[in-house]
Amino acid sequence: MKNNIRLVQLMHPKHGRRIAKVQEPDLVLLKDFDSVYELAVTAIDTNQGLMNLIQDRISDEKLDYNSIYSTSDEWKLLPSFDHPESPFQCLVSGTGLTHHNSALNRQMMHSEHKEQATDSLKMYEMGVKGGNPSPGEIGVQPEWFYKGNGAVLRAHGDKLLIPYFGNDGGEEPEIAGLYIIDREGNPFRVGMTIGNEFSDHVMEKINYLYLAPSKIRTCAIGPELVIDADFESISGEVSVSRDVEQIWSSKINSGQKNMCHNLENLEFHHFKYDSHRIPLQAHVHFYGADAFSFGNKVLLEAGDQMTVAWEGMGRPLINYLEKENRNNYQHVRQL
Repeated sequence: MKNNIRLVQLMHPKHGRRIAKVQEPDLVLLKDFDSVYELAVTAIDTNQGLMNLIQDRISDEKLDYNSIYSTSDEWKLLPSFDHPESPFQCLVSGTGLTHHNSALNRQMMHSEHKEQATDSLKMYEMGVKGGNPSPGEIGVQPEWFYKGNGAVLRAHGDKLLIPYFGNDGGEEPEIAGLYIIDREGNPFRVGMTIGNEFSDHVMEKINYLYLAPSKIRTCAIGPELVIDADFESISGEVSVSRDVEQIWSSKINSGQKNMCHNLENLEFHHFKYDSHRIPLQAHVHFYGADAFSFGNKVLLEAGDQMTVAWEGMGRPLINYLEKENRNNYQHVRQL
């Protein structure tokens, strides 16, 4: 397996934001930039490769990755990618029904008769037939959903929230693509990262038209951004632990060989919209899940630990479930 270039974003109460290159067991800080976004925009504006720019900005400052990853250090890991100035300039979204097991889980959710294909299974089959077009051709469009703006992004070690109006919350182990739109409106892929897309599957099961509101939740990415990830075929593992004891786990697979849409087709249909190509906009886009605990009738509880690991994508992403117990709704008032 090749030695991928991986970055993390960090925050310190005194030193502010920084970015660092992963050089196990250390993190090596970069000079001049405090966000991957700023680094990538500079690479585009100066017409130089992102990896070359990273190497040019390597400093002599090293941090202990183990203490930071274990959340016992003053340095805190941030989401591996964001818009550093405004969450409103970051669009978080995803593509569903890209993996066979995901389509089967949806089929079981929404049909009492296994022999009758639901719209979800039909859409997956459309992807099988038309999601891998030849170069230069346009394939069938995938399902698409909105997660929120950059305010929903959480980092390694953070809690993912079931809001007071939610029915449930469960992990979705995915890989997310990270993108920037240049000043002329052209999309650039910065890299990829581990993701826990996190959704309300109980709400979705009530009626598949509730898919949209079931997705508007917090989600996590990181801890590492992989600049040169190989997205052909990737294996990993997802698990849920409660009171230190593992209660569920599954092998997971992703990448183009395990999906009904290739990456080029997913990216074309996401960025074909003018509103998704606003200059200097950031994008975090989830590519779909292969397995999740809800498919095995596991319901998560407050405090549960969710762990997502993908080979070649850096250290695992760990998050914890939190339930909101109070009604924080602010009633609309007439001006």
